[in-house]
Amino acid sequence: MLKIVRNSAGKLLNSQFGQLALIGQCRTVAIQQQNQLQTIDIKSYREPRSVWIENLDAVEERKLGIMELSPEVFGAAPRIDIVHQNIEWQRKYRFVSFAHSKTRNEVRGGGRKPWPQKGGGRARHGSIRSPLFRGGGIAHGPRSPTTHFYMLPYFNRVLGLVSTLSIKLAQDDLHIVQDLQIPTDDPQFIKDLVQERCWGPSVLFVDSGDFMPRNITAGLEEIDHINMMPVYGLNVYSMLKHCTLVLTKDAAEEIETKLLEQLHLNDTRNVMNKFRTSQ
Repeated sequence: MLKIVRNSAGKLLNSQFGQLALIGQCRTVAIQQQNQLQTIDIKSYREPRSVWIENLDAVEERKLGIMELSPEVFGAAPRIDIVHQNIEWQRKYRFVSFAHSKTRNEVRGGGRKPWPQKGGGRARHGSIRSPLFRGGGIAHGPRSPTTHFYMLPYFNRVLGLVSTLSIKLAQDDLHIVQDLQIPTDDPQFIKDLVQERCWGPSVLFVDSGDFMPRNITAGLEEIDHINMMPVYGLNVYSMLKHCTLVLTKDAAEEIETKLLEQLHLNDTRNVMNKFRTSQ
């Protein structure tokens, strides 16, 4: 009898120790998984993009410092489809078609009935300027002026700017300068500067304010392929139209602040309501 009791008690203790060991193994696995998740979160952190700040006071290039740009704005994965949507939207919202065709009421002639309604054995007609006749009006032709305006969704426009800025930086076509102050208003100085720094055939300068420095404004009046623009006018079409995008330090900071604010909005409905075309 004692042997039976001892055997049953030993089995019970072994089963309890086995359960405790299993619980300990589960805890160990959970701790390991938690450490792996923490490691993944640390590795997924994206470092800011570092860009040289260049000078404009001389043709020769000098590095004035390093500026860090947000990877969410200047290092995002480019969405080529959204960039294409922005280009099509900008090309079409200002396009008005003046193609016009005349209806049967606008075509010259055809005032009387061509033949009697009955008795002639022919189909009944009221005018020889019907769309069924040669030289008649057009039934469903284009009517001018026809606008092709439509409104692209707000966040597609925001993502279009982010994608284009990231593409420009990845292709080394985005440069940061301290300011737009140049020593002379001679257009040849700007041409030599662009050629020396290999900025390509067309350049777009972007500053934070409306009023640009006098020298660069006067120098660019005779150069068609180099343009200037304030921050609030920056758009996808203009950035892609020019080979090189040159931002001032203040303009880069303002662009980054505004786009980060739009990317992290909590109340998006009020933003979208302002751009409804049915208002």
